[in-house]
Amino acid sequence: MKTPSFILAAWFSISLMAAQDIRPMRDSVGYCWNFQQMTRLIDYLASIEQDSVPYKDFVAGISPHDDFLYAGHVYYPLFRSIKPKEVVIFGVTHGTVRKEIGDPQGILLLDEFKSWAGCDKNIVISPLREFIKSRLDTQYYRVTNKAHRLEHSIEAMIPWLQYFSPNVKITPIMVTSMSFERMDELAEKLSIVISEYIKKNQLVPGRDLFFLCSSDANHCRDFNNIIWGEDTTAHTKGIEKDQQIANRDLSGRIDTMKIRDFTEEMKNKVWCGKFSIPFGLLTAQKTMVKAYGKRLCGTILRYSDSYTEGVIPLKQTGMGITAPFSLKHWVGYLSAGFYLE
Repeated sequence: MKTPSFILAAWFSISLMAAQDIRPMRDSVGYCWNFQQMTRLIDYLASIEQDSVPYKDFVAGISPHDDFLYAGHVYYPLFRSIKPKEVVIFGVTHGTVRKEIGDPQGILLLDEFKSWAGCDKNIVISPLREFIKSRLDTQYYRVTNKAHRLEHSIEAMIPWLQYFSPNVKITPIMVTSMSFERMDELAEKLSIVISEYIKKNQLVPGRDLFFLCSSDANHCRDFNNIIWGEDTTAHTKGIEKDQQIANRDLSGRIDTMKIRDFTEEMKNKVWCGKFSIPFGLLTAQKTMVKAYGKRLCGTILRYSDSYTEGVIPLKQTGMGITAPFSLKHWVGYLSAGFYLE
C-alpha cells in the first residue's frame, strides 16, 4: 500500500523543522564530535601532564578555538579545571561571517536553536538565553540563527565542556565589533540581567555559572599580518608580544583600565578575540561585583602556537587540520582562568 503524498509531505516538513531546531556542527575536521576519540585525545594530554594539578575556583576563562590537534595542549589545562552546570560563551564574529550577515556592529548576536549538535549528543541551551532576550533592550542584540550556523568559535568549546561536564548547558553569544565605550555600556546592561538571573536561581559562581571567552591569539600572514616578517626572528617577536599582552592585561587583578588597555592593543594586533575577550571580561567582572561583591583576578594557564607545537601525534581520530603550519603561517593560542579576589 502506498503512503499518501500529503502524509509524506507532512512527515518531511516535520523532519525539516526538527532539524532546524538543532544548530548543526560547522567544523567536522578540526574539532572532535565522537566521545571515544575525544577520550583518546584527553588521555594523551593527561599522560604528558601527569605531574600537574588542576586549578580550582575559576569563574571565567579564555580558550582557543583552533583545531584540537594544534591547540589541544592549550585547551586542556582550562577545561580539566572546570565542571560548570551552565556556561555563557562569548564567541567571535569572524570576517567571513560578517560578510554573510551584513557586518552588524555594536550589538550581540543571539540564536533561537533549541539545542546544538554536540559530542555524540546534543547540548542543551540554558534558560538564561531567553531570560536575556526578555530583559535586555533590543537595541543591544539581534537574533540570527544564520550567524551562529556559520560561526565556529563557540562550537569549539562544546566537546571539551561536554567531556568534563556531560550535562552542561550553554548560552551562546557572538560579539560583534564595537568601541570600548559601547562594550562597557552593553556589558553593564547585560551584567544587570545576568546578576538578576544568578540571584533569582541562587547560583554559585563557577560551579553553577561560568563565563567563557573564545579567542585565538596572533595570526601570522592571515589578514596580511606579517609586520615582523616570516622567519624565525619574526616568529619569536610575535609570540613574545602575545605573551607580553597576556601577562600585562589578562593576569592579576582585572579592572576596567586593564581591559581598556587590551582593547587599545588589539587595534594593532590580529587576535580573533579582540572583542570577545574584553566584552566577556567586562561582563564577568560587572556581574561578579553585582551578584557577589567580588572582583576578578586572572592567571595565564598556557600559551603556545601551531608552529612551536606542530600536530598532536594521534592517528585515526577522525580529526584533521584545517590550515598549514610554518613560519609563513602560524597561529598563537592562549588559555587563562579567572577567579574571585
